[in-house]
Amino acid sequence: MFARAIPRATGSRAVHSTVPFTFRGMASSTRRAPREKIPSSSIRILRSVDSVRAWRRPHLLDHRLVSLVPTMGALHRGHLALIRAAARETHHVVVSIYVNPAQFGVKEDLASYPVTWDSDCRILAELDRELADDGGNLGRISAVFAPTTADMYPSGFPGQEIDSKGSFVTLTPVGEVLEGASRPTFFRGVATVCMKLFNIVQPEKVYFGQKDVQQTVVIRKMVKDFMMPIDVQIEATEREADGLALSSRNVYLGERRRKVATVLNRALRAAEKEYANGKRDRESILGAASKVTTDILNEQMALAPEQRVKYEVDYIALSDPDTMVELTEVDSTKGGILSGAVKMLPVESPQPGEDLGHSGGPSVRLIDNIVLRPTA
Repeated sequence: MFARAIPRATGSRAVHSTVPFTFRGMASSTRRAPREKIPSSSIRILRSVDSVRAWRRPHLLDHRLVSLVPTMGALHRGHLALIRAAARETHHVVVSIYVNPAQFGVKEDLASYPVTWDSDCRILAELDRELADDGGNLGRISAVFAPTTADMYPSGFPGQEIDSKGSFVTLTPVGEVLEGASRPTFFRGVATVCMKLFNIVQPEKVYFGQKDVQQTVVIRKMVKDFMMPIDVQIEATEREADGLALSSRNVYLGERRRKVATVLNRALRAAEKEYANGKRDRESILGAASKVTTDILNEQMALAPEQRVKYEVDYIALSDPDTMVELTEVDSTKGGILSGAVKMLPVESPQPGEDLGHSGGPSVRLIDNIVLRPTA
């Protein structure tokens, strides 16, 4: 498919019309549009579906491997690890930056979600120069796809309500449990936007982080069930030195809550230790995690309001690695997945000048997981 403002080719000559023409329902003009790039780099900025398809076509004909790293911006070290992995294995890396409203609930943080376009562009330009200097890479960052919601939802955005009408991709029951139970529109939004991105970019490989473990299970199932010729690569969770999983939402935490935000990882590690010690039953494994979350909350509640941090445990689960269905007993030949979600509540009795985090420090929902490897 041709992008707008690219002349039609007839034989060996390019034919320029004196009036606009259409191709497959898309308007075009007689002049070639300027190629937008990230400053101080060769990375193309592609704003429309047409421009991505025009960019993609020659790489398909030349048998060059194209990969996609889907993001919502606010790039951090975890995103960069995915991009590095993609550059090692493919010729052209496409990074999408799009805050998808369909995966936010009506009362979730869409309005305050960090948008850091200029910073993201600088980060990508620096990373691309690093990749160019590394002789072990097959490719580099070739393009950023930054569409609008009008581009991604050409029939109009259907809304964020549970009963919204529109064209959605839903995968059940895997998308209905755990995160799906707490956020009933989340995986519908994720699967829908990923299906769109995959159809637009047509990558040979896509890269996701292990932190969003249920998301990776949903995406793998979607690719398998819809017979999409895409290799889904899952990379290890990137963490801070104290174990906190990297997330764009960590900017909401502020100094006080950041110190307690490791509670979920500490709980999952305690459960993992029980598994390593030979326990396979749900009660023993998850009991260890529950003790950690309860003990730390009790410690916080013993502090004065201007010092303490409150949180709520949404869930801590022990699940089948293929379906995310919760287990009563771990099969040693398959292993399992420990996962959880904790809501860090707004700071109580904030002090003058206290760092409350991005957007004044609203509630922050943190997720994390640990894969229990097979032992038999």
